[in-house]
Formats: sequence, C-alpha cells, structure tokens
Amino acid sequence: MQPFDAQSKGDEQLLAALLDGMEAGLCAFDREGVVTHWNAEATRILGWSAAEAIGRRGFDGWAARASDARQAEQRLLATMDAEGRRVNEFALLTKDGRRVLVRTQSAAVQGPDGHPSGVYCAFSEVHAQIDLERSLALSESLFEDASWGVVLIDADLRPAQVNAHAARMMHAGREVLLGRPLGDLLGQGAEELESILQHVLAEGAPPGATDLWVSPRGAGSGARRCWRSGFVRLGSPLGEEPVPLGVGWLFADVTTEKTTEHESSRIRFRYQQLHRADRAAAECEGALEGALLHLDFALAGFADHALVDRADGDGRLVRIIATPEGEPGSGRPAPGGVVPVGYRPDHPALQAVERLGTVRTSFGSPDDERAAPRTRTDEWAEARQWPAGTVHGLVTVMRSRGRTVGTLTFLRGAGRRLFDRADAAYAEDVAARVAMALDLAGLADDGG
Repeated sequence: MQPFDAQSKGDEQLLAALLDGMEAGLCAFDREGVVTHWNAEATRILGWSAAEAIGRRGFDGWAARASDARQAEQRLLATMDAEGRRVNEFALLTKDGRRVLVRTQSAAVQGPDGHPSGVYCAFSEVHAQIDLERSLALSESLFEDASWGVVLIDADLRPAQVNAHAARMMHAGREVLLGRPLGDLLGQGAEELESILQHVLAEGAPPGATDLWVSPRGAGSGARRCWRSGFVRLGSPLGEEPVPLGVGWLFADVTTEKTTEHESSRIRFRYQQLHRADRAAAECEGALEGALLHLDFALAGFADHALVDRADGDGRLVRIIATPEGEPGSGRPAPGGVVPVGYRPDHPALQAVERLGTVRTSFGSPDDERAAPRTRTDEWAEARQWPAGTVHGLVTVMRSRGRTVGTLTFLRGAGRRLFDRADAAYAEDVAARVAMALDLAGLADDGG
C-alpha cells in the first residue's frame, strides 16, 4: 500500500492532468475571490498562464475591464450561496488586450465542514457554445420538424433513429422501424441502398444526390416510389482516428417529378419518331412501303408486335400487314390478304370499328399476369388471334377522308406495362398516318 503522502501526491497529479485535459477553461476561487486553479484550456482561451493567474484576486486589472470585473466577481461569489449551478456570460480580456465573451457554468465548492469554501467556474467562448447548441438544435429539428425523411443508420446497416416524416413515407411507426434489416422495410431497392451505405461507411459520401426506386413494405400495394437521397458518414469526434459510427440518410419523395420527367422524355422520343417516319416515308416510291416504315418507327420502344387489318367493301377486316411471330421484327405484308380475319363478335378490333375509337385490353392485372402459367396467357392471346406471349393489346380504328380504312393493333408481351391513355393518343397519331398511306396505295375500299 502506498504511503499517504505518495498517494496524496498521486491524486494531485491525477487531478492536475484531468483539469489540463478538459475541453473547457476552468478556474477556481476561494471565498475571498482569489484564483486557486487555472487549467491549460483557460490559458489557450485567454492567453494568461497558470503562474500569472493563480494568486490574483478576481479578474480586475488583468483578465477583465474594471466595470466587467466587478460584475463577474459578484456573480461568481454569489454562486456560493446558491443551490446548483449558475450559467452566466462575461466579457473577459485576453493577454493581448482582446475582449472575449465567454459563457460560464459555476458552482460552489464544499469544504470539509460542509460549508462553501470557494467556487469553480468552467467557461468557453460563446461562439463555440453557440455552435454546439446550433448542432444540437439542428439534430433535434431534423428528427422532429424536417419536411424530408431522415434516418440514422448504424454500422450494422439498421435504422437507429428515424424521424416522423421518414416513418410516414415507410408507412410504419418510428419504433417499429428501429433495429430492423432494411430488407424487412423495403420490398424493392433494399440491396441498392445497402450497397450505397456500405460505400459511404468505407469511402465516404457520394458527391451528389442519388435517386433510389423503392417499394416500402408497409404500403402494402407494392407501388414503387422514387426517393432522392443524400448520405453523410458519421464519425466520432472523440477518436484519434475517424471511426464511422453510421450513416445519415436524408431523402425526399420525387416520384411525381420523376414520373413527369420520364413521361416528357417518352413523348419527345415518340414524336421525334413520327417526324423521322414522315421524312422517311416521303422518300418511298410506294405508299404501302411508307405505311410499313411508319409501323417500324412506331414500334421502337412502344410495342412488340403490330397488325394492320383493312376494312373491305362489306366492312369485314382483312389482315394485310403483320410483324413476325416469335421475336419482334419489322412489319411485312401478310400472305393472302383477301380472306377476312375470323374475329369473334366481342373482339377489340370490332369494338374499335364500332366505336370509331381506341380499345385497350389486357390479360389481367400485373399480379394476375405473374401468377398465371404461360399456357393461360397463350390461350388468351390465341382466342384473339394474337401472337403467343401477348398480354396487352391496343386497337385503334384507322380513318381517312371520312371513311373507316381498317384497324391498327399494337401488342405487348409479358413483363411490359399496360397500355395507358398516352399510348392510345400516340397509337391514334400513327394510325392516321398509316390510314393515309393505305388510302394513297389504293388499299382502302370505298364505303365503310
């Protein structure tokens, strides 16, 4: 066991080391206001060394102006008669004469008899304290009031903190999301998100925002959403080496904007195709060749197959142009071209002729399509005399000079989306051009 003097000396050395290692300036005063302790951080902030500070009474004449010193001394000594800690702001002077505003926390020091024997004062520059408070306020605001999702992901790639907006976007309670694997929260997009998070932990945040397409499991519908995401790596400020504690993930739902952007791009492409088809058809020697060109340009990115049926003098539909079955290809004149197609009465092509408009049809919902065996979808297509593998059809009537020329059918296979209204509008524009070409080619019968 150490002798008492040696242990006491060791305690003093330990106390001195702790005081000098503090990240805040610290000074202590006895009951008379004489400085008894002064640590290294106080020296860094004000420039006065411990040897210059210890033994002085108050701050007057060295560390503060006379008017400021009296106020500071009164407030500090008043702490001995108060309970708990007091927070104050004082204007002090550095050794080179600069005036520094500091924020202090002071409390009484109890003597052996239980009565206050002095007061200690921990202080830091106000701007440093304000920076800390701003950081804390920003953190609290992000997790309470932010209008975008904020999720703190730990090093195991699991949510450690989730703000209210993120919970709403994931259609789950905040507590439910904590600690769960991302694959339990996202039906689609979890693997891509995990890959990005691993990169951020290892290399740092990507230079710009990332658009992630995800489907929150809590939504139930499986609808895909586009979340514009930013990432920041979180490291401990207390370690010698920056140790990643996790990743801050900030995101906002931009599905509407992205959908509008995609739709605009699609429309631009389609009508560029129409323009190119018009120019190419103008160079064709025959009008039928021009009709085939229009179909080829229209099929790009739009459908897998196209069929053109001409209305004969009796109003029956005769197949004159078709794309090959199996692999998609260019349209070509159908063999024969004189025998009416044996459509049943409820066929979409006959409905389009009757309505003088466009008819869209599908095997079923996307879930039905995925669940049904291939034989069922092929039977559905065969009943309509469409190529095997077809699951979506769009038929529009072709008109020229006030007469029904025939019908134009576009078909899509499995894995492609249903035809929508924008598709119908585009198909009608193509049909008008094909109808005019057939009329010029003399393949449109009078009447109808």
